[in-house]
Amino acid sequence: MSTVCVQLSDCSFSSSEVRGHPRNTRMKFRKTKDEEPTAPGQVRIKKRSRVPGVMITQFVEEIPEGSSHPDFTRKPIALTLQEGKLAVFKAIVTGNPAPTVTWKRSNGEIDPELCQSVYDEHSHEHQLQMPAVGADLSDTYKCFAVNEFGQAVVTAALNVIEVGFKKSKAMKEAREEKQELAYTTLLKTRAERPKEEKKDGELDENFWELLLSADKKDYESICAQYGITDFRGMLTKLKVKKQERMEEQAQFISHLSNLKPIEVKSEGNAEFEFEMDLKDPNSRIFLYKDGVMVPFTSDLEEKHCLKQVGKKFVFSVKDLNPEDAGMYQVDVEGVNIFSTDFKVPAVDFVVKIQEVKAMEREDAVFECVVSQPLEKMSWFGKNVPLAQGEKYDIEVSEDKLIHRLVVKDCLQLDKGIYAAVAGIKSCNAWLVVEADNDPSAHGKKKARKTTTAGGSGVDLAKIAAEQNEKIQAERAEMMEKVKQAQEEAAKLKAEQEPLPEPAPQIPASKAEEPAAETAAPEKPTEQPAKPTKTIVKTTKKVVKKTVKKTVPKPAPAPAAEGVEAVPEPAESETIEVEEEVEVEEVVEEVVEEQAVEQVEEEEEEDGDGEKKKRVRTGPLVPETVIDPGVYFTCGLSDASAIMGQSAELVCKLSSEDCEGVWYKDGIELTSSEEGPTVIKEGAYHKLVIRECTEEDAGKYRFEADGRKTEAMLIVEDPPRISPEDLAEFSEPVIIKAGKSATFKINFVGREPIKVQWYNEDEEVLDDTNIKIEKSSTHSRLLLSKCPRKQTGEIKIKLKNEFGTAEAISKLIVIDKPTPPAGPVEIVEASANCVEIKWRGPKDDGGCTVDNYNLERQQLGRNTWKKIGLIPGVPHYKDTDVDHGRKYCYRIRAITAEGASEIMMTDDIQAGTKAYPGPPSQPKVVSAFKDCINLSWSPPTNTGGTNILGYNLEKRKRGSNLWGPVNPVNEPIKAKDAKEYGVKDVVEGIEYEFRVSAINVSGAGEASTPSEFVFARDPKKPPGKVSDLKVTDSTYTSLSLGWSKPKEEEGVQDEAKGYYVELRPAEETEWTRCNSNALITTSYTIIGLKSMAMYWVRVVASNEGGDGEPRDLDNYIIAMPPPVRPTFTDRKMKSFMVVRAGNSTRVNINFMASPMPNITWLKDGMPIPKRITISNAEGTSQILIPSSERTDTGIYSIILKNIVGQETFSTEIRVTDEPKPPGPIELEQNVPGTVTVSWTASPDEKRDDRLYYIVMKRDSVKRTWQTVAERVFNNNYTLINIMPGREYYFRVYAKNDMGQSDPSESRKWEVVRKKEKFTLNMPETKNCTFDAAPSFTVPLRTRSSPESYECYMSCAVSGNPAPYITWFRNNVSINTDTNYFISNTCGVCSLLILKVGPKDNGEYKIMAENQHGRAECTTKLTVRD
Repeated sequence: MSTVCVQLSDCSFSSSEVRGHPRNTRMKFRKTKDEEPTAPGQVRIKKRSRVPGVMITQFVEEIPEGSSHPDFTRKPIALTLQEGKLAVFKAIVTGNPAPTVTWKRSNGEIDPELCQSVYDEHSHEHQLQMPAVGADLSDTYKCFAVNEFGQAVVTAALNVIEVGFKKSKAMKEAREEKQELAYTTLLKTRAERPKEEKKDGELDENFWELLLSADKKDYESICAQYGITDFRGMLTKLKVKKQERMEEQAQFISHLSNLKPIEVKSEGNAEFEFEMDLKDPNSRIFLYKDGVMVPFTSDLEEKHCLKQVGKKFVFSVKDLNPEDAGMYQVDVEGVNIFSTDFKVPAVDFVVKIQEVKAMEREDAVFECVVSQPLEKMSWFGKNVPLAQGEKYDIEVSEDKLIHRLVVKDCLQLDKGIYAAVAGIKSCNAWLVVEADNDPSAHGKKKARKTTTAGGSGVDLAKIAAEQNEKIQAERAEMMEKVKQAQEEAAKLKAEQEPLPEPAPQIPASKAEEPAAETAAPEKPTEQPAKPTKTIVKTTKKVVKKTVKKTVPKPAPAPAAEGVEAVPEPAESETIEVEEEVEVEEVVEEVVEEQAVEQVEEEEEEDGDGEKKKRVRTGPLVPETVIDPGVYFTCGLSDASAIMGQSAELVCKLSSEDCEGVWYKDGIELTSSEEGPTVIKEGAYHKLVIRECTEEDAGKYRFEADGRKTEAMLIVEDPPRISPEDLAEFSEPVIIKAGKSATFKINFVGREPIKVQWYNEDEEVLDDTNIKIEKSSTHSRLLLSKCPRKQTGEIKIKLKNEFGTAEAISKLIVIDKPTPPAGPVEIVEASANCVEIKWRGPKDDGGCTVDNYNLERQQLGRNTWKKIGLIPGVPHYKDTDVDHGRKYCYRIRAITAEGASEIMMTDDIQAGTKAYPGPPSQPKVVSAFKDCINLSWSPPTNTGGTNILGYNLEKRKRGSNLWGPVNPVNEPIKAKDAKEYGVKDVVEGIEYEFRVSAINVSGAGEASTPSEFVFARDPKKPPGKVSDLKVTDSTYTSLSLGWSKPKEEEGVQDEAKGYYVELRPAEETEWTRCNSNALITTSYTIIGLKSMAMYWVRVVASNEGGDGEPRDLDNYIIAMPPPVRPTFTDRKMKSFMVVRAGNSTRVNINFMASPMPNITWLKDGMPIPKRITISNAEGTSQILIPSSERTDTGIYSIILKNIVGQETFSTEIRVTDEPKPPGPIELEQNVPGTVTVSWTASPDEKRDDRLYYIVMKRDSVKRTWQTVAERVFNNNYTLINIMPGREYYFRVYAKNDMGQSDPSESRKWEVVRKKEKFTLNMPETKNCTFDAAPSFTVPLRTRSSPESYECYMSCAVSGNPAPYITWFRNNVSINTDTNYFISNTCGVCSLLILKVGPKDNGEYKIMAENQHGRAECTTKLTVRD
């Protein structure tokens, strides 16, 4: 984020002192706020608070230990309340000593009667309370916290919303006061503004600033605004300025793109944005408006705001008003980056847009009327800009006062808030889209409607006409005032000096010709005068015509006595003006400028030091006022007409007595019966063209009194369909399923015409059953074998370059209906009748259902009884039924096209019996060895009759048979259900019981069985458990163990279960940890709070109840048993090598209780803050995100708790592949050796494990050989250096991470001294190499498993080569294919692929030549 400079204090400098500043004007930056004085010896050190928005000033350089300056931990927030509500600002401050808190207002003092400062001791809040806020309390409030070491300040705004008449009155007064202040400021500013010297023909600097930041498509409009016609020269100079600007910007930014000029958003804010990549993120950014620095912040609630997202910068101006208009410029370190001109048209809404309620597929219209003609208005839909297109139509009336937005084909997605923005004014309204609940269109895409919804509900044309008349009246009144001021100025000038010769008048008819410049009088020599220039601005376009006009300048009047005369030449200047406005506005602006100049007074000092006033003596208005003559108040506008229809071109002159001439493409037009008709109605002139043809298109011009206006008439020929063809096409086509349908329509229009056919808004293309014929005058759609689902809307869409046309018809395909829809509703199913209802078919096939055909089948029979046809009402009552029988029905729907498939109902019983529901589960009241007492509740569903009694059943544990307790014919009476004793039980047997209710229909469903109960006398509660102890504990759990209580007959019986109860130390009530009794004598309590104290006890229980509890002797703390810290990972690394730049992670697992204090040290010192430590239960970890060489060291972890302490250390070495050594030097100190020396690698000082590798290569072997490794110095001596050979050497640096690139030496060679060589040849003797065979390697004894391979070999020598023969048991086997024999260079081998018992025996090899014979034997043993 770049640093933003928003305010300069105590400084004043010119733009030339700022490096690269593009302005030529001198700017002064005034101090916006006086600094508070400081006491002697006191300093003011600005500090940043952790709370955004808090400003801290420290009064001393060093704060003593234990003390602190004030700060806010909670700052007051901005409030927006209605008038009369309670407003409270809250703040919490810190500091030692405790700071004093005071409240102040930005404007005025705080009234103690309306505002009260309160301190809450419980919450430590300082509050400023305002019980009933009013408009006078709206302000920015400041909270000061001060002590002897500094102060902290924070601000908060209070906005009060006024209601009713009071609000509107206050707003009106505020606007009037603001306008008065603005006018006074304007006069003062202009009076004090220094006059700048501008050379003739020099362009405004703002013009170039705008061009440098504008898009190419905006060049023309900017040039028109500043009156530039020399586009070629402008582009040439712009190219040079762009190059200069880019060079300036390159100092601070590396990229600039996506420049978007300022524009008003729907929220009422103005924004402009661009993307910029700063070379230095701390570069200062400045914002200027009209050359004056504007302070801004990043707070979106402030007036001027800068928001930065990545490289995107967005400047916004909030709460727009007319004073916000001007040239905005953004500078970076004094270099201009972006400029944009913000214009605020003086326009407001006379009629605002209203809420619109529209149905789906209907068009919605928003309308409004503005106070001044406006070419274009911005429309927004849900904060998104809208543009002319297929979805939206944006329309403007001819007088530019009525603006419309048409939202076409409204859907549910289109509902929301729509806004109209005109300048800085805006209005918005809701679009409510109501769903079309037509049941006939359910599930189908709805057709687009031709109706529109919305509008203002008033006659906008009438209001616009009244507003136009009002504008014309204001202009006429203004013109009259200008004429009166002109006459008064002429009289005043006549009294002061004789009139100069008037400039020659230019006739209006020759306004287009260049006017002669009047000669200027000689300039006085005493002081050079500055020629003044009258600037004429145009605001309303009537006829684009360039006219040169001469405006005379008044001559200076003679100086009065005692007043120093200021000579000023009376010049006249010729200005090219594009006549696009009414003359009244031109004259008014000239008068205004000179009137303001008349007010200017400057004080000067003469030689004696006395002040004298210098008064401008020129006239207030120019002498010569040019009569504008006849001009256009409303010019021609481009028009479009459809071929065959009428077109009308209208314009309006300022005079009703002026005649004019119409031209088409330069040819004069006259009225005729067959041609166009010229009509004059007062000041209005009309040209009416009936039944337009293509020949009528062209450029039309109207001229009157030397003025002209032009417009284009475009004759369009869109596709058109005659009403007769359209009516015929709209008739529905009805066919039967499987038949063909044809749609044909004729049309006219300019080719090419695109023809598209749609069925239910889905485009239809040529297919097997679809044929489309197209021609220039008609199109036909043929649909063959149409199914029922093809029923729907048929639409044809015709489109060419001028428009579209649509025609809609309907295709109805009739077919048999679908089956009636279920489910069947049973209205009545009694003993006398069965009455049913159902729903009609989902698809009636395009015909109404005339009848239903019913059939009935009785359950258990195979035949269906035909009931016959009934009327087309889906309802039937069958009275021919038997009580208790079940029936099934088949139903068919019948239309004119036939009968549907059947729909079959479920079985329906006539006169069903209603049995009671099950009673509640029987409960055991008491149990004895000869009787068990039970109770139960009646069923909730009695079957509609009274309960006559109950049947009770019992079942032994382990049995599947239920036996009755009471006789079947003697049910238990209902009154006995409260308690019934079962006496037919056997002592010691376990039983369960169930009960069923009986009504007039019979016995119902049985209840849920009761719990098992023993038939025995009640037991005594058990005694206390013994040996209760804690077996294990953690921070969240506790494990207990105990022994069963002893049994004492008649005193305490056997325990059947146990309950564990828990009570925190701070509570008095016991809670049971288990809801069901435990069978085991151990239990683990979970969910405890770490290090909390608890009381624990165990209660034994049986059928006789709960016994007395057994408590632990002392309270228990939720923590594991104390354990000395130990490291659990046996494979912990004590040494690690890490590449520089990689992340390093050391994870240590340990076991300790309680949780130890974990301390990490690096080389005995605390580890740096950049290293992250993560601790969890049983593990600790350090993480170095990006390792550096400085991270090398010994890292130690210390685990310490109440039991003991444990330490572990690991060495981390951060390194990287070393850099190669320096240059190699070679030196021979001893003959036959060479000493290789090299410069140390740059990494040698930083890596104590770095060493060197020396390699050599000579001219004989030509391969590199390592001659020395792990060399820790910078030289090495090699021996055995042979003279006459060339040697090359390489030296590598190597460490734990890898090896560097080599450093290579130059060629090394020792010249060999040549000595005289003498060869003494001995006498030669005849030598022969013949020899007898002999075995150099004999055969060895072999032992091989059966079915394995066996390999025997030996080596034999002899010259000539001996002949080899193999024998087995003295039998030659050379030709036996079971053996593989080979002889290769004297190595003789025998291979047996698969050894068998037959291969046992003695093997012999015999070698013989001419000099002798040799033998060698071995023995082969085959193992089983």
